[in-house]
Amino acid sequence: MSQPTAAALPRKSSIGRPIAISNWLYSVAFLVFIMVIVGGITRLTESGLSITEWKPVTGALPPLSEAHWLSEFEKYQQIPEYLEINGPAGMTLADFKFIYFWEWVHRLLGRVIGLAFALPLLWFAVKRAIPSGYGWRLVALLALGGFQGAIGWWMVTSGLSERTDVSHFRLAVHLLTALFILGGLVWTALDLRQLAKGDDRSARLTGLGLIISFVLFLQLLFGAYTAGLNAGYVSNTWPLMNDFFIPGGIDWTGGLWTALNNDPYLIHFIHRWWAWVTVGFLVILARKVRQQDRRASVAIHSAFGIQILLGIATVMTGVNIHLAVLHQAVGALVVASAAWGLHLLGRRPA
Repeated sequence: MSQPTAAALPRKSSIGRPIAISNWLYSVAFLVFIMVIVGGITRLTESGLSITEWKPVTGALPPLSEAHWLSEFEKYQQIPEYLEINGPAGMTLADFKFIYFWEWVHRLLGRVIGLAFALPLLWFAVKRAIPSGYGWRLVALLALGGFQGAIGWWMVTSGLSERTDVSHFRLAVHLLTALFILGGLVWTALDLRQLAKGDDRSARLTGLGLIISFVLFLQLLFGAYTAGLNAGYVSNTWPLMNDFFIPGGIDWTGGLWTALNNDPYLIHFIHRWWAWVTVGFLVILARKVRQQDRRASVAIHSAFGIQILLGIATVMTGVNIHLAVLHQAVGALVVASAAWGLHLLGRRPA
């Protein structure tokens, strides 16, 4: 019997179960997508400060008795949001239970995602099913997910003592980290699918891909600022803002940099018009990858097209909560589809 040639032997990096791990990563990415939606609901219902303590283990259970509910409500009554806003507005225990529910679900889902990543990762590691070169990447994603929980608490603490809401800078870090994790999960899953086809060369971020990523990052950053500063409420007209292209009311007293990072009128203006710059670059991306995989091109076009319509509708309805949540959800789909396109763009020819 003839011996197999070296070319016929499997490469070391192809050992493992790349398709199974890829499918698992897609499942975790879906959970992160749901997390982004719940995070949007938590923000829009002003629920984020309802749980004033971080208890990673015991906090998984909600209050189970009336006495426990009253204790949690008393803790909430000590923070500025209650003292200056919800208390004077007549918040009841039933009102508190509503906002507590959404923050509890948000944190519980974070724990579920952690387990959904850590336990299968451990199983794949024990079974030696992780392809060579991917272990460090999966551990890095797990570590980033754990760090995201700490970022979330860091964000919450900004609203517990001196402010009536969380810092929009910390909210931006929290949201952008979630979207980065989503993109990383999609990218790694796609690399593993290529590996299953016998191509062990991971995709790379090209020069054009880096530019597109930066343009999209700025749009997401100003979107997070818009959410954190409630800047969507400063105008409910489109395309003009309160009858002007450049809105009145921008506070320039602290200089351009301060206005760019803190003024709701300027931030809203940038977010609504930088969107078209982002669309232009996403169109370029979609056209570049169409020949490789038409599905990715369709996904990119569909995601940003729906997102633009939702953004306009959100503004013109005075930030309708359902439209605003959908706007954040589709924003996550824009990131996922862009990651798909950037991965195609960065695949090296055989």
